Amino acid sequence: MTRRVGLLGWPVAHSRSPTIFAHWFERYGIDARYELLPVQPEALKAFFRQFDEMGFDGLNVTVPHKISAAAFVDLDPVGRRLGSINTVWREDGRLRATSSDGAGFIASLDEQAPAWRSAENALVLGAGGASIAVCDALITAGLDVAVANRRAQRAELLVGRVGGHAVPWESVPGLLPRADLLVNTTSLGMEGNQPLDIDLAPLPAHAVVADIVYNPLHTPLLQEAAARGLATVDGLGMLIHQATVGFEKWFGHRPEVDAALREKVLATL
Repeated sequence: MTRRVGLLGWPVAHSRSPTIFAHWFERYGIDARYELLPVQPEALKAFFRQFDEMGFDGLNVTVPHKISAAAFVDLDPVGRRLGSINTVWREDGRLRATSSDGAGFIASLDEQAPAWRSAENALVLGAGGASIAVCDALITAGLDVAVANRRAQRAELLVGRVGGHAVPWESVPGLLPRADLLVNTTSLGMEGNQPLDIDLAPLPAHAVVADIVYNPLHTPLLQEAAARGLATVDGLGMLIHQATVGFEKWFGHRPEVDAALREKVLATL
């Protein structure tokens, strides 16, 4: 019998997840399909009320449901810390959930710039939904994390939840000399948006620069970092690696992230 998993969100048509999971289903010979599940916010409660009848093994969850869906599942420690989820699975008769964004980000760092493991200080730009997962993962890994956001209150709320310390956006240039890892979690640099206007000259030569934007793959920030000889990490790695957590929960083993999969996803951009 074909197994069912899918993506819950509103909207969901833009998602690259079907491409990612179709690659793994073919590679591992799994009879399953990954379905897009557009559910409006006001219909979310009814969706989870009927979930058992729909026959899904699990779900990914995307905006705008990452926070609101957490009320209908049992959260693991990461999900409780963040108050946000993106992966749901069945376990012991219950619906369990976590956020895999942070794990996906760490895996992308390990894949593309393993020297980051010697970092002590991270400077994270932005304080949105992705940022809290990134900061939580970096703090768990033992880094001192500074968070800068144009709206200072959002940075304060983030560090109040997961730790680290908020810094004024205007202080970023002065913080770069001690940043071993610089991470952009804002939408600046994304296709159709303004670039992230920061002079990277003060960064130390060993610094790693990561950008969670993946369209374009090589953002202006990453291009400048590469031109200065700095190690860079693109956003496609986080996108793909975060999906491995759900696959493992649903099918029992961690899938490989390989060059063929990256190429397939890049072809959709």
